[in-house]
Amino acid sequence: MTQMKAIGMTGAGGPEVLRLLELAIPTPSHEQVLVKVAAAGVNRPDILQRKGGYAPPLGAPATLGLEIAGEVVDLGEGCTRFAKGDQVCALVPGGGYAEYALVAEDNTLPVPKGLSLIEASALPENYFTVWTNVFDRGHLEPGETFLVHGGSSGIGTTAIQLAKQFGARVIATAGSDEKCTYCEKLGADLAINYKTADFVAELERRNMSPDLILDMVGGSYVARNIAAAAMNGRIVQIAFQESSTITANFAPLMMKRLTYTGSTLRPRSVAEKAVIAQELETKVWPLLAAGKCKPQIFKTFPLAEAAAAHTLMETNAHMGKIVLVV
Repeated sequence: MTQMKAIGMTGAGGPEVLRLLELAIPTPSHEQVLVKVAAAGVNRPDILQRKGGYAPPLGAPATLGLEIAGEVVDLGEGCTRFAKGDQVCALVPGGGYAEYALVAEDNTLPVPKGLSLIEASALPENYFTVWTNVFDRGHLEPGETFLVHGGSSGIGTTAIQLAKQFGARVIATAGSDEKCTYCEKLGADLAINYKTADFVAELERRNMSPDLILDMVGGSYVARNIAAAAMNGRIVQIAFQESSTITANFAPLMMKRLTYTGSTLRPRSVAEKAVIAQELETKVWPLLAAGKCKPQIFKTFPLAEAAAAHTLMETNAHMGKIVLVV
């Protein structure tokens, strides 16, 4: 067999531009593994790419998909860690919505003990993102107060669980009472419905000031995060669902001695992502194997129904991850 099915686009636009294509099965090059994909996670950057706002990095497949799980079926020269038949999950720069995907061996991890391939496909993008931004860049310490916006999202559910496992007090915002209850069941000490309460006022009322804030909203949240943050607090920006063009009073940034930073994951080099993978395997994979944290799967769709998966994500009705089953 030389051909595979993959999801491509007829152009930038809504979910209707997604198409099931026949493409050549790729061949692994130096230090790459070829994975027969069992499942692929759906993520916000996929939506942005589909709309034409997030071009793949140089050399990455033009097809969608940033995280996969499956079985290693071929190895490029220089691969030393994995063997054919190994079950793995991996962060990919693109091309995950397919029957086969190429992965840098250093960006590939074994499936944690006790997890299915569907569950494992929901790990890489969220766990890499949360680890590098909350713990590496955000320097979250035990005993600190951590606020994550979008607590019921894939990023949010991951951040809540990991922050609790590493000893933080966790606050989440979410868009309904049902989602707030869901966040609290995952371990959040407090969840605030941002549609019915001002999170800044609510935190002030409770005398709670986050030491670290993880934000993917931007826009009006920038000034509000600065207002809510504790003295010497840190704010990490990982997306701009509202707007990246902001007018705000930044004087409190100086008065509170805040650190405002941000990052992206996809454009980083294989070597940079490999460092994150090593840290995850050492510090987080044992927690997953022990059942102390777990990817939250909201709904699965067949690969051919990628458009329906995107439509669901854009409704914001989901709690946890949406996964394509190949």
